[in-house]
Amino acid sequence: PRPSMCLSLWPSGMKLKKQVTVCGAAIFCVAVFSLYLMLDRVQHDPTRHQSGGNFPRSQISVLQNRIEQLEQLLEENHEIISHIKDSVLELTAHAEGPPVLPHHKPNGSWVLPPESCPSFLSVSPQDCQFALGGKGQSPDLQMLAVYSLLPFDNQDGGVWKQGFDITYEPSEWDTEPLQVFVVPHSHNDPGWIKTFDKYYYDQTQHILNSMVLKMQEDPRRRFIWSEISFFSKWWDNISSQKRAAVRRLVGNGQLEMVTGGWVMPDEANSHYFAMIDQLIEGHQWLEKNIGVMPRSGWAVDPFGHSSTMPYLLKRSNLTGMLIQRVHYAIKKHFAATQNLEFMWRQTWDPDTSTDIFCHMMPFYSYDVPHTCGPDPKICCQFDFKRLPGGRINCPWKVPPRAITDANVAERAQLLLDQYRKKSKLYRSKVLLVPLGDDFRYDKPQEWDAQFLNYQRIFDFLNSRPNLHVQAQFGTLSDYFDALYKKVGIVPGMKLPGFPVLSGDFFSYADREDHYWTGYYTSRPFYKSLDRVLEAHLRGAEILYSLALAHTRRAGADSRYPLSDYALLTNARRNLGLFQHHDAITGTAKEAVAVDYGVRLLHSLNNLKRVIINAAHYLVLGDKDTYHHDPAAPFLGTDDTRPSQDSLPERTVLRMDTLPRFLVVFNPLEQERLSVVPVLVDSPHVRVLSEEGQPLPSQLSARWSSATDTVPDVYQVSVLARLPALGLRVLQLHKSLDGHTMLKSSVRLYLHGRDLPVRKQEVVPMHVFPAAADDFCLENQHLHACFSGRSGLLQSIRRAGEEREQRVSSEFLVYGTRTSKDKSGAYLFLPDGEAKPYAPKDPPVVRVTEGPLFSEVASYYQHVQTVVRLYNVPGVEGLSLDLSCLVDIRDHINKELALRFSTDIESDDTFFTDLNGFQIQPRRYQRKLPLQANFYPMPAMAYIQDAQSRLTLHTAQALGVSSLSSGEVLRSCCFWGLPRLDDNRGLGQGLKDNKRTCNRFRLLLERRTTASKVQDGRPISFPSLLSHITSMHLNAEALVMPVAQEKPALRSFTPLSTTLPCDFHILNLRMLQAEDDSLPSAEAALILHRKGFDCSLEAKNLGFNCTTSQGKLALGSLFQGLELGSLQPTSLTLMYPLGTASNSTSIHLDPMEIATFRIRLG
Repeated sequence: PRPSMCLSLWPSGMKLKKQVTVCGAAIFCVAVFSLYLMLDRVQHDPTRHQSGGNFPRSQISVLQNRIEQLEQLLEENHEIISHIKDSVLELTAHAEGPPVLPHHKPNGSWVLPPESCPSFLSVSPQDCQFALGGKGQSPDLQMLAVYSLLPFDNQDGGVWKQGFDITYEPSEWDTEPLQVFVVPHSHNDPGWIKTFDKYYYDQTQHILNSMVLKMQEDPRRRFIWSEISFFSKWWDNISSQKRAAVRRLVGNGQLEMVTGGWVMPDEANSHYFAMIDQLIEGHQWLEKNIGVMPRSGWAVDPFGHSSTMPYLLKRSNLTGMLIQRVHYAIKKHFAATQNLEFMWRQTWDPDTSTDIFCHMMPFYSYDVPHTCGPDPKICCQFDFKRLPGGRINCPWKVPPRAITDANVAERAQLLLDQYRKKSKLYRSKVLLVPLGDDFRYDKPQEWDAQFLNYQRIFDFLNSRPNLHVQAQFGTLSDYFDALYKKVGIVPGMKLPGFPVLSGDFFSYADREDHYWTGYYTSRPFYKSLDRVLEAHLRGAEILYSLALAHTRRAGADSRYPLSDYALLTNARRNLGLFQHHDAITGTAKEAVAVDYGVRLLHSLNNLKRVIINAAHYLVLGDKDTYHHDPAAPFLGTDDTRPSQDSLPERTVLRMDTLPRFLVVFNPLEQERLSVVPVLVDSPHVRVLSEEGQPLPSQLSARWSSATDTVPDVYQVSVLARLPALGLRVLQLHKSLDGHTMLKSSVRLYLHGRDLPVRKQEVVPMHVFPAAADDFCLENQHLHACFSGRSGLLQSIRRAGEEREQRVSSEFLVYGTRTSKDKSGAYLFLPDGEAKPYAPKDPPVVRVTEGPLFSEVASYYQHVQTVVRLYNVPGVEGLSLDLSCLVDIRDHINKELALRFSTDIESDDTFFTDLNGFQIQPRRYQRKLPLQANFYPMPAMAYIQDAQSRLTLHTAQALGVSSLSSGEVLRSCCFWGLPRLDDNRGLGQGLKDNKRTCNRFRLLLERRTTASKVQDGRPISFPSLLSHITSMHLNAEALVMPVAQEKPALRSFTPLSTTLPCDFHILNLRMLQAEDDSLPSAEAALILHRKGFDCSLEAKNLGFNCTTSQGKLALGSLFQGLELGSLQPTSLTLMYPLGTASNSTSIHLDPMEIATFRIRLG
């Protein structure tokens, strides 16, 4: 490998002469080090023997060879040295006089001063091996291949409509009897038709109260529970005697907590941060209150299943899991081949460390008619809540009958027949039979009806040895344990004789062509708010943890608002609640969606307070002056939201004679060079660093509509370098000379429409009555061209390349069917191909050009889009920033989609992420209807060919497809318009027509070493640049104005070294003390090492990016703090892994997420 180089980033206050010396020294070190490495390599590098080592014996030719190699190496090194020299020359060119600000060239383009901090990308070749893969054995079942194989012909299967007739020989169980576990359960949605609280008061509390009573009546009874959000609310309201009874039931195995998350999360739209967070919240609650650790996962209702979930459960030390909502054709295929139980392995796993045993339920639903066996007409007769005289009956017209001595033989035989048939679909002689439904067991009568009647059947079956069956109530883990015991291994080990599967289970259809792809985009406003809250929660957790560690170290924690911990807990729980499969999915009733919205907004406001309180302490120059006054916060917020369904309104700074100060928080673990926007009430503003150096900034107008500016409000965009996870102090001065601020200029094209224009005097603006010709914008990395007529993007060219890449964007409209089945909150049922969006008026197009960014805004009747190009070195300038503001309050039953058409030869393949954690290749299946080819896109999707990759990054979960080669990403149904009810129990159509803002980044990358073999594999990874672009989009810098007179402030830089750029600090969260409203001395540090693809060119990243083969020294990571202890644990902290050693260095494999229990102070 080439010598990796490092050049430290010097503080801006240092004199330049000193910088040049540092550079000189660096060049000298690099040169010497390189020569040493070369000689070393010449001796050891077998790959450099071109002739395969068949040298003539003479020493001379060996020497000659050595010299040639040295020359070659010197040549290589020459490039590196000249790169550094250029950087030094750039620096010395500006050594004298004030810092150079951007200037305008005669041809009208803006030139930025050269970046004063040269950046390096140094990725070790070992770190590139992972994405090439090829180590592990391939799985028996690869879901991408299964999809290609199946006919999806939906034939009528008889009583089991979507399956086939099952037959058996009665003698099959003679040698090994059938062991049946009937598992009573009650599926409690934390919000759906009713709100969380209403369900609790009407139903859930009664279910849990009867459970304590009824389970104690007979030790043979069993029950499982999964939603800790409900359970913890109930726990807070019950007596200590009742709590003791619950602990006994859990202790003796009658009651099992399954999965143990705060909710049973949606697996399509949820982001992995929130999935883990709600799992930790539930597990921490269980450990503290009941002292129990969940062993098995139970997910009967999420609408399709992601492979991220088995990974998280496995890393939390669960040993088995169950899933239910899988496409009926896959269920049928797996049933026919006895593959319904399998070891689920991650696609990227080189060995078997991610394997977890998974049970897939075979039939249509998790209710009683579809769980005892293939015939719902028979199974329904064994749902004893439906006994005649009750409120619900059997739709198959044969009611259940109470079990008596007279009928037990006939009834038991009928049920056993179903059990035996169901058992034939599995490989073992152990059978799982769930017994429950939504909000079941809420009355004592129902407990009696189910438990007494079933016990009579079990007693009969078990007393007849000739039937060769043993039936009993069981928990989910009772079933898994019996299965493990049959095979003779301990739980968690690989089960011999079961297939290995990799891939996921999207998209889901429950019958016919009813694909549940509508919920990828239902209620987009809340999907967006979810991610805003998530970013704030992560930022608040980290800053609170750091502030607490620093105050404790200084002995000042008595003056710090420790009570902010309760606000963090509340936010964790509200974000957790929203991951529920009827919340983030957008499939709950309107009033319930509003209830979620109110909770999300409440927590968002609380988190802003936590961040402000932490930032206040951390930026004070003299910490002794710290005084927390809740009535007068030290910092203001960047924006406010008047109500749960309104878009944020940005704060406007009032400028007067005294300077205003800003504190900018960067929630990323990498330093970033960003354009920070601030609204002010005066156009005469100078922005300085805390040392008083002027910073490049751009003045633009603030627009209230296509043609109206907001009077007396201006946007100042500042280019600032922000420390990793740190706080940077900036100052704003009112300036009298108007020259220092660089203004943007505006061209407004009215397209023949007669519209009044409200200008601002200060910002130069030209109004054109007609439409524009096609035009282009460029920065130092990209050249983007737009249609003058539509104002939409047409092509992108990367700097230094001849070829333009067609990337044309357009809006499309999908209608919905006129038949009885219609698109709704769950389903997407279009009436055919999309048609071009044709608004009644042509758009108004506004082009803004300036030194730090240029943008094109297009205003249509229902949607306005802004495409922005940052003229900034590094990540911000390497992709296009896109935002769409959608307002479709007058469109009935239409779906709006955005399509990008390119000349990338992607064939039928595209790639979408799962939960922002991993990438899943997809194939457009022509044999399936249009709606079946849509997939979740929580964070990104891309298409590629041998030359290029185009990635669409998103800041909110949406649905995506690629319906023909080179067509990306119709982020369909982008904006769910009012939709009708789709008969999935919701009972109302979706009128989710709030004004919604969707944010994207469009990244075009050059592929350098693509191979057909590589591209054919069922696995893919983003590049490092792509990962970091996604982080920039999802973790915006937070701007907080200092509210009071300014005491001495100092920027806060928490990290003492640069983190390797494939490491992500997923969270640093304080753990709760005995009093759960306060923090303990310990925190959980959760790290993720990202898998990345090196075959995409990485130039001009704008920050120092190095990787370290997964090694990280945590001991010295946090500046001014000591790492008191470091204990690796399971993902949710329930199990310590290994012993706590004195070493503070850790190692992580690519893609792995690891949790550490630490003490900082």
